[in-house]
Amino acid sequence: MKKFWKIGLSAFLAVSLLAACNTKEATNDKPSSAEQQETSKVDQATFPIKITDATGKDITLEAPPEKIVSLIPSNTEILFGLGLNDEIVGVSDNDDYPAEATKKDKVGGTDYNIEQIIALSPDIVFAHASGMSYSKGAIEQLEAAGVKVFVVADAKSFNETYKTIEQLGRATGKLEEAKKIVTNMKAKVKEVETKLEGVEPKKVFVESSDEPQIYTAGKGTFMNEMLEMIHAENVAADVNDDWYPIDAEQIIAKNPDVIVVAYNYVPNILTKIPKRPGFDTISAVKNKAIVQVDESTTSRQGPRLADGLEEIAKAVYPEAFK
Repeated sequence: MKKFWKIGLSAFLAVSLLAACNTKEATNDKPSSAEQQETSKVDQATFPIKITDATGKDITLEAPPEKIVSLIPSNTEILFGLGLNDEIVGVSDNDDYPAEATKKDKVGGTDYNIEQIIALSPDIVFAHASGMSYSKGAIEQLEAAGVKVFVVADAKSFNETYKTIEQLGRATGKLEEAKKIVTNMKAKVKEVETKLEGVEPKKVFVESSDEPQIYTAGKGTFMNEMLEMIHAENVAADVNDDWYPIDAEQIIAKNPDVIVVAYNYVPNILTKIPKRPGFDTISAVKNKAIVQVDESTTSRQGPRLADGLEEIAKAVYPEAFK
């Protein structure tokens, strides 16, 4: 389960006053000074504020939350990036970054400790749309106990990730910090893209699990977008929109120039892959172009994602970063 819901965050923040202002702009009506003032307040993340999560549920916050629980690593990385170390009182069992996250109270992985979360008295709990298949019941129990739960959408692109970061910035009174994070991420992405101008595109195969069931990234995945951003061809993008299982024979037939290993739970995987039957005919194996990348940096929809893009770019085009 872990390696699939990791690929993953972005709920559209619906603020009624801002929406009203946008509607006027669309009809070429000039907003009144009062409306402009209200829009300015929304941009500054003033409180009280109403936010709408990925499920369409409206949540009103009277003040910036002083106690926060995060149920997924990507949310946690964003919240720490916003400078909310003191406000975060609980995180999931899977949270390992930053180091401060490992010192917070753990509230469960996919099976959450409802009693513990309630005992922490959070002003808000940040859940995630990618985990709704196993967390819906927990969310309902928390809400029945009066706990506010905001479900963050499962971002599928950098732009959606940027929106997610700004949403959490608004919800926590850290909008300016959120904008700085997004600005820095965009600068890093631009730097990577500049270094790759004029590169000869390579064919890439990405796998997120080892045999006997090898999974790869289809065209609708975040990983596929990252490959497109670095001018690489995802050889598995022609079959499925999501992550899906693929046979070894299919990998051999696709003959990728580079194999990217996006997991770290198998010891010596880089020496194991070339020994798979028939893999000695693959260009990536012949040219020793099998590279392992950090599964967290390259998949969590948060502040480190731009660094993950650079890591993948270096894996595919090491010559461009010499």
